[in-house]
Amino acid sequence: MSFKKILLLFFIWRFIDFLIIILAKQFIPYLGFFPYQQDLAKYHLPSFFSSLANFDGVHYLRISEKGYDTHEQVFFPLFPLLIRFLSPLFAKNYLLTGLFLSNLSFLFGLYFFSLTLKLYQLKKQAIFLTLLFLLSFPTSFFFGACYTEGLFFFLSTITLFFLKKRNYLSAAFFCFLSSLTRLVGVFLFIPFLLAVLTKERKTHFLKKVFFVFLSFFSFFGLFAYSFYLWQKNQNPFLFFTSQKVFAGRTTYLIFLPQVLLRYLKIFFTASFNFQYLIALIEFLLFIFVFLTLILDLKQSIKNLSFLALNIFSFTNLILPTLTGTLSSIPRYSLLSFSFFIFWGKVEKKSWLISLLILFFILHLFFLGFFVQGYFVS
Repeated sequence: MSFKKILLLFFIWRFIDFLIIILAKQFIPYLGFFPYQQDLAKYHLPSFFSSLANFDGVHYLRISEKGYDTHEQVFFPLFPLLIRFLSPLFAKNYLLTGLFLSNLSFLFGLYFFSLTLKLYQLKKQAIFLTLLFLLSFPTSFFFGACYTEGLFFFLSTITLFFLKKRNYLSAAFFCFLSSLTRLVGVFLFIPFLLAVLTKERKTHFLKKVFFVFLSFFSFFGLFAYSFYLWQKNQNPFLFFTSQKVFAGRTTYLIFLPQVLLRYLKIFFTASFNFQYLIALIEFLLFIFVFLTLILDLKQSIKNLSFLALNIFSFTNLILPTLTGTLSSIPRYSLLSFSFFIFWGKVEKKSWLISLLILFFILHLFFLGFFVQGYFVS
């Protein structure tokens, strides 16, 4: 797809989301019970902008402005660092800077994603549908919020683009930045290594060893952040150990069957309320994405490029569940690229239309309640 068409899709997506935000403020009572909520007022932006920094977004802004506070080390540093660096361009308005950075990153991420899908030899219709499913997904608004989703989407898609182009130096650089943005960035090592092993079979041995070494740049961003935490707090794993206090996640492994059994027990014992509804949607959406990735895996076995992307998508989905919860799974699912590619290749119109309608209804629900201060993901 051309950049003009990508730009048009992006602006339609933005227009619809802002329309939902405006309507939500008319029909959903404001809750806004999250730490530092009052900080958003100091940026003097309309509420339909500032509400896009609810919950974790406030922490990114605080880190940008003041550095890390207790237990905020769960947030990786690149996004707040870029906000801090770019903020003079926006009169030190960190919120405006963060929103600009997320939206611009996502726009270029969409463009490079479409270019990558073309290199994966997807048809034009499949590329369009893949992007359409991504934009309509229930939590896609996080791409344009003051969160890392937009930035990470750009960094990971441009990494995949350079891998297909066999430009491994550039891919290594963006892998490094990806793992400075989110922990799951280290798993870009999977498509990187498989790309080298499959495309460079006839390459000179020493050159191939160098390319394999470059694939380990996926870990270097994490190592750099861990080194900083060790120097600053004497704990290189503070990004992980802080999860228990900050997000209520366990710091020991809990495997997926146990997590699913926990949720089933909740559904049969807990009373119905808003949190129950969110947990139910998290559970059902996880199952849907998980089963889709299994179906995609069957299709991808004979194509190593798609297989590598599927493994990365599975890793992105499963990794958060190892902390004992499906909390935020609707948001984490955004980066399981194979899920969207699978549905983009489906040709049965009735399935496509039904799924798009379902996604849009859930999108209305998630975005409407999120901007009104309800935790949804």
